[in-house]
Amino acid sequence: MTPVPLREDFDSAGVRVLASRCDDANQVRRMLSIAAVYDGMSRTEAARIGGMDRQTLRDWVHRFNGEGPSGLAERKAPGAPAKLTAAQLTELAAVVESGPDPVADGVVRWRCMDLKAWIEDQFGVVYHERSVSRLLNTLGFSHVSARPRHAGQNTEVLEDFKKTSHARWRRP
Repeated sequence: MTPVPLREDFDSAGVRVLASRCDDANQVRRMLSIAAVYDGMSRTEAARIGGMDRQTLRDWVHRFNGEGPSGLAERKAPGAPAKLTAAQLTELAAVVESGPDPVADGVVRWRCMDLKAWIEDQFGVVYHERSVSRLLNTLGFSHVSARPRHAGQNTEVLEDFKKTSHARWRRP
């Protein structure tokens, strides 16, 4: 099996100079392995320099040939595709913003479990409650909880028990 040829517009010294200017350690390792191949080192030895096996080096050589040194950089994995479309997200945001209808929705405030059921009924998409919370956070909503208050609390009596500092203790 013949090795994959490297692009001819780079050489060992040029790749090493680019590696010296790079901040990404993994990209530097890959560049130095490719520079070793340019120097005539065997692919197995060049892969060992970069801490990878020969097949992995071959994959990086393909990326290097196609995209140049920038193709050797770390990339963020794309992740799973979104379950809801942009139009559905806009509709969900509008529903959350307007609040539930107690008669139609059967609730007086939206909870994640209520929105989970609404999303499933409306769009046929199943989310976990935590995922609904993350989705709302992405849409710009945050969790707000009312501070609990005892029904028999008297606000006038509370004022008498609040701590007040003497004038000399206060900072200027």
